[in-house]
Formats: sequence, C-alpha cells, structure tokens
Amino acid sequence: MSFGGFNDNQNSAPMADINVTPMVDVMLVLLVIFIIAAPMFTHAIKLDLPTAQSAPAPEKPETITLGIDAAGKLYWNDQQVSSEELDARLAAASHKEPQPELQLRADKSTRYQTIAEVMAAAQGAGMTKLGFVTDPRAQAKTR
Repeated sequence: MSFGGFNDNQNSAPMADINVTPMVDVMLVLLVIFIIAAPMFTHAIKLDLPTAQSAPAPEKPETITLGIDAAGKLYWNDQQVSSEELDARLAAASHKEPQPELQLRADKSTRYQTIAEVMAAAQGAGMTKLGFVTDPRAQAKTR
C-alpha cells in the first residue's frame, strides 16, 4: 500500500506533493471563530471594588548613642555626662513617644561591671529598646 494517484498501474512511485487544502480550511475556520469572538473580549464588567487604606508609616524613633570609654566615662551623643545626669536623661527619654532606641557603644577594654550598671540604669528608667554597637573592622584586623 503506497500512496499514489488513481492510476497505480502507470506510476508506482509515492506522491511527493503536500496537500495544503485541509490546513487552509482549518485556518479559515479559526479566523472566523476569532473574528466572531474578538468583540466579546472587549466587554468590561462593572465591579465595585473595595478601596484599601493603609495606616500611616510609624515615626522612626530617635536614636541615642551612649558611649563608654575604657576609663568608664559616659558619653551621651558624644557629650560627656555624669552618672546622675545619665539617670535624669534616661528617665526623660523613656517618657518620649515613640521611645528612642538606646545604642550602647563600649570600648573593648571597658569593665563589664560598668556596662551592667548602665544597662541596669536604663532598665530602671523604663527604657525598653537597647542595642549594642560593635565595630566589625576591628575584628577583621585581628584575624
């Protein structure tokens, strides 16, 4: 069974031409379908969508830098303060809204007792946000 014309007795070679008529028929049918269906895609549906409202971004709290040098001297935003003045400033800062963040910077040779006393004073004054600041460059030099 080979593909060929009606007269198989004369030529026994298979037919070499591609019949494109079925493909053209299918393409014309698809074209008609898309022409009919295209107006249906342009209809808009009226929807009453809800509107979203976000809360305003919260204020970024103030940052207080509290430095402690190797001798145990205290520095409030780079100004030297005494222990009594530190207690008064911590109490005033704890009543601010939003409460400022206290960043503690201590020299690596500072006694831990001094750091613990400052942390206890901050907690006693009502400070809730306390962070420790380190210098990663100093660590990289020692390696």
